[in-house]
Amino acid sequence: MAVDGDTLREIMLHAYDLDLINGDYAFINIIPFRDEQLFGDDSWERGDNRDEEAKVAYQALMTIRVFEPTSEAYREFEENVRERQKRDFNITDSGAGSNIFLASAFYDVMILYSLAINETIAEGGDVYDGHAVTKKMWNRTFDGLYGKVKINENGDRDSEYSLWDMTDTENGTFEVVGNFYLTSSGLKYTPVPGKPIKWPGGATSPPRDTPFCGFNNENPECQPDGRLSTLAISGIAAASVLLLSFLILVLVYRKIRLDAELLRMSWKLSWDELVFPEETKSGQSKFSGSFVTSIGHGTSHHRQMFATVANYKGRLVVIRRIEKTKLDLTREVLKELNYMRQVEHNNLVRFVGACVDAPNISIISEYCPKGSLQDIVENDALKLDNMFKNSLITDVMRGLHYLHSSVIMLHSRLSSSNCVVDSRFVLKLTDYGLTKFRDTDSNERQTSKNEQKMLWQAPETLRSANQQPTQKGDIYSVGIIMQEIVTRARPFEEERSSMEIDEIVKKLTETSSPPFRPEIDPQLCTDEIRSIIQACWEEMPENRPATTDLLSSMKKINKNLSGGNILDNLLSRMEQYATNLETLVEERTAAFLEEKKRSETLLYEVLPRSVAEQLKQGSSVSPKSYESVTIYFSDIVGFTSISADSTPLQVVTLLNDLYTCFDGTIGNFDVYKVETIGDAYMVVSGLPIRNGIHHVKEIASMALSLVREAYKFRIRHKPEEKLLLRVGVHSGACVAGVVGLRMPRYCLFGDTVNTASRMESTGQAMKVHISESTKKLLDTFKNFETEPRGEVVLKGKGSQQTYWLTAEASTSVIACPVTEVEV
Repeated sequence: MAVDGDTLREIMLHAYDLDLINGDYAFINIIPFRDEQLFGDDSWERGDNRDEEAKVAYQALMTIRVFEPTSEAYREFEENVRERQKRDFNITDSGAGSNIFLASAFYDVMILYSLAINETIAEGGDVYDGHAVTKKMWNRTFDGLYGKVKINENGDRDSEYSLWDMTDTENGTFEVVGNFYLTSSGLKYTPVPGKPIKWPGGATSPPRDTPFCGFNNENPECQPDGRLSTLAISGIAAASVLLLSFLILVLVYRKIRLDAELLRMSWKLSWDELVFPEETKSGQSKFSGSFVTSIGHGTSHHRQMFATVANYKGRLVVIRRIEKTKLDLTREVLKELNYMRQVEHNNLVRFVGACVDAPNISIISEYCPKGSLQDIVENDALKLDNMFKNSLITDVMRGLHYLHSSVIMLHSRLSSSNCVVDSRFVLKLTDYGLTKFRDTDSNERQTSKNEQKMLWQAPETLRSANQQPTQKGDIYSVGIIMQEIVTRARPFEEERSSMEIDEIVKKLTETSSPPFRPEIDPQLCTDEIRSIIQACWEEMPENRPATTDLLSSMKKINKNLSGGNILDNLLSRMEQYATNLETLVEERTAAFLEEKKRSETLLYEVLPRSVAEQLKQGSSVSPKSYESVTIYFSDIVGFTSISADSTPLQVVTLLNDLYTCFDGTIGNFDVYKVETIGDAYMVVSGLPIRNGIHHVKEIASMALSLVREAYKFRIRHKPEEKLLLRVGVHSGACVAGVVGLRMPRYCLFGDTVNTASRMESTGQAMKVHISESTKKLLDTFKNFETEPRGEVVLKGKGSQQTYWLTAEASTSVIACPVTEVEV
């Protein structure tokens, strides 16, 4: 009922008059609003002659009201409203409850509106777009004055409620005996400790669906003079005997048929029927151990296989060895194996058979080439969109739903490694059933004790070693698998960064509020998927959803994954796979081109471009003679003393800074840097590309520029010390070619190289020392200033006339006055 107080009292008095207060019926009245003016006084007391009867009648009544908080924050808010309505608006206490209800509602409204406005501003939206702002308010939960406030997807508020019952029958007092709190899966009833519901008529449980005597007193046992006739009794007895005989015959027939099926052992395979790679019968083939298989975009991943792959009657199968020396084929084991032959579903790995010949006792099942779900979610090369993820999740739920409704009843070992993917990207569950067959298997015992596997087990199973697996435990495992799929990470991946696995297992076994569960980034999945995961993780097993509820929820999330659209779903998966493959090829091609470009750039830095192009084409580079080139040599005066006063790292930093500066400068000229050896710097112009006699002009201009840069250069660890550059230049003929196969070098040969080196070694700091041949070539340009130095003795050359290059006339920049430098 949802009626006002006067109508409620009238109904309850009629129930009293009809003797409906004896425990066969319970009455529930709903008051969905806190406004007392709408529903009036709902108490039993009116001051008339029927108050006592009404008090008895109300013992069969329970009332559902909107939850009223008892927190200190709400009490302060309530007192504040009462004070201000009297002070500011001259409103007395009459109807104050209604005012407080309205004020608290507007309080929550303003919080909701503020959240929507802040998000709109943060996203750069228009706060005057009422439709957009309203959408921000829908489908969200926040902390309000009354506690959790949930606005559903339709924009309606889902409220919390309290259940009131008459706990004091003597005084007729109603109290809260329970509350309906909001959870991710809906309203959840939580009883108030020490306040049990008092059912009508002194009952200890809710009334029966149908009264014992029936709604119209039609039960004969409730009729004192009602007796069945002897004929009726005889007929019923005869029919019962016939029915019982028929049932016995059916049961006997079914048992004989089942025994025949069990003894036929259609599941039994011989070890000799299995063909292993390279015709080995040991089972330790190339397919066991480190097995290379194709996952995702066709990339090969090495991973450990825990079963052997063999060929059985023209198809690949997986061999799961059972470490037993002897197998007793009891009736329970035979029934398990027979049941496994009956199980067949698109999302279950098909059971092929079993080998019971020691020492090769094993389970043979269908082979799925794409590997396990664990491999796929951890493979970054495979891109999974929401459709693909939802498809994988739905496949897990479909397979488990079939198992739960089949003779197998449950999985009990469900994890992402036990979910495999076939060639059509359909996910299938494996490693289910055959509990008795696996019993005493050492591998199975080690697996069950593996801490890694415990992360998929339900908390109630972890707490007790004697706890038998349940279907609700499988639902918890589904939640862990969903977390792996949406986050593309292992279970408890974030928690593993700070905790060991045994610590995580220990926290799972502890009872806490809220319970310990993996963290999920809200950006990685929708609210609908998150709510399903959290429902699967409920601490109380009975609060976890069934597989039918999970499939129904997934169907609403993605209608394209419904059972009637399997072909479209498969085509979508294959299209996604092809798109991922194309994307990977493009990424790999771009990475290859980038690496090729980087290698070519490095090659052009080591060798001249023309020479490098010949080497790239596979052509040999023959030495070439050049009639006229200009060679530049320079070194640092006093470099030995600087090195002696510096650490190796400081020396390297000095040279790196200097030659980085020089390399940037010579890029403005038609020159080629041959090499640097220690503090020596060698540059040439006129090769490998001939430029007439312009090589002397390029080297001269470059030399003056480098002297200017050296004058401005500052040593990091000795900023007060000047860097003294000594330069020598000579022009003449030379031969150039590539020397060596490993780290090939482009080298210059001839007397011109030696003479240029002697010009540098006999020069002076911060001056450009040039030979007579260089001077004659420079004079043809008529824009360089030189000074005679006089004759200088060059080793192996005798006395030679040399010059100082002082400036370039077009720029009128003096290289560096000698008087400003202390040599």
